[in-house]
Amino acid sequence: MPRTISIVGAGRVGTTLGKRLRQLGWRVGAVVTRSGHTARAAVRSIGGGRAQSSITAAIAQAGVVLLTTPDDAVPDAVDALARIGRSAWRGKVVLHTSGALDRSVLDPLARLGASTGSLHPMQTFSGRNVPKLEGVTFAVEGDAKALRVAGQIARSLDGVPVAISGADKAAYHATAVLAAGSGFALIEAAARMLEKIGFTRRRALETLLPLARQMLDNVERLGPRAAWTGPLSRGDFAVIAKHEKALRRFPREFQQSYAALALLAARVLAKNPEATLRRLRRALNLRA
Repeated sequence: MPRTISIVGAGRVGTTLGKRLRQLGWRVGAVVTRSGHTARAAVRSIGGGRAQSSITAAIAQAGVVLLTTPDDAVPDAVDALARIGRSAWRGKVVLHTSGALDRSVLDPLARLGASTGSLHPMQTFSGRNVPKLEGVTFAVEGDAKALRVAGQIARSLDGVPVAISGADKAAYHATAVLAAGSGFALIEAAARMLEKIGFTRRRALETLLPLARQMLDNVERLGPRAAWTGPLSRGDFAVIAKHEKALRRFPREFQQSYAALALLAARVLAKNPEATLRRLRRALNLRA
């Protein structure tokens, strides 16, 4: 496997992966961001590489090019990379880290002889701390060579590579939003509700975060259905009706989210989903 890597779009994900790979003995080549200032900051964080604020032929001197830009910037970055020329890409491996896009976005480079694919760690990158990658699932897809290299990179980071179809990338990425991305909004909404009834901001978070942590611990130990608690799990629809009335004091999105999540829980966790859904809709004043 090639042990040299260039990183295009060295933000949170690119900087984290670059730093870990350098620590594992990879030689970091070009590190590209939109400005010299941020490129130099990325190089300092990674501990190696050459800072660049534009796409040049130096990027293709590495055996692997990791494209870690935001999704909507990937096509423009690919077009710029393709303009480097055909001879630069023969035998190279280009991987992007988008969770939702498949390798087809890299087709301009594939036509120039590059092996192309994607490598997506199912993890959150806040930019304020270094996330754990040990045991993290890395979704990998691509042509044979790119798939092999992506899998080797994931394993070297102590991750678990899982090959998926490019056609399934969007559904795969949606699971991350359901499990983690939406959780940010849920915690914030619950915190604001507690603040409205007199909690301080600090006390609201200190109240909710242990609850969320215990829920995740229970899911890990017992599984979602066995760990499920709350009025819906007990069939206490009178309490749910009280919640529905109480939520009328808050913005409509609070009510809609409560109802949507309750309906989802009934569908995926209840022993008798259809019967539970009928009673739940009545408690929530929803039409059948």
